[in-house]
Amino acid sequence: MRRAELEARRRALLARRAAQRDELAWRLAQLNPRGWARAVAGAAAGAGPGRHPLGWLVALAGVVLVRKPRYALSLLGRTRAALTLLTRTVGVLSLLGALRITVARSAR
Repeated sequence: MRRAELEARRRALLARRAAQRDELAWRLAQLNPRGWARAVAGAAAGAGPGRHPLGWLVALAGVVLVRKPRYALSLLGRTRAALTLLTRTVGVLSLLGALRITVARSAR
């Protein structure tokens, strides 16, 4: 009786292992680069999110980060510095614009 229970349990575990292997193989097939390329090409052909420029920018950043992490980090630092400079420039220009409007109103 104990042996029959163990054999039944063994068969159930082997069936479960086979199902897990099939699922794992399916998931690994989804990670195939060709599948990704086809998905991107299909999305770009439609009117879906593949045409959104921010999506492409994020995908490009992901590829750069995976391929060259040191370059990606230096690029991130440069981008941060450029955005800081841009933010300060916009602040100064808006201040100058407000000052110019004030001077123009007082001259009238």
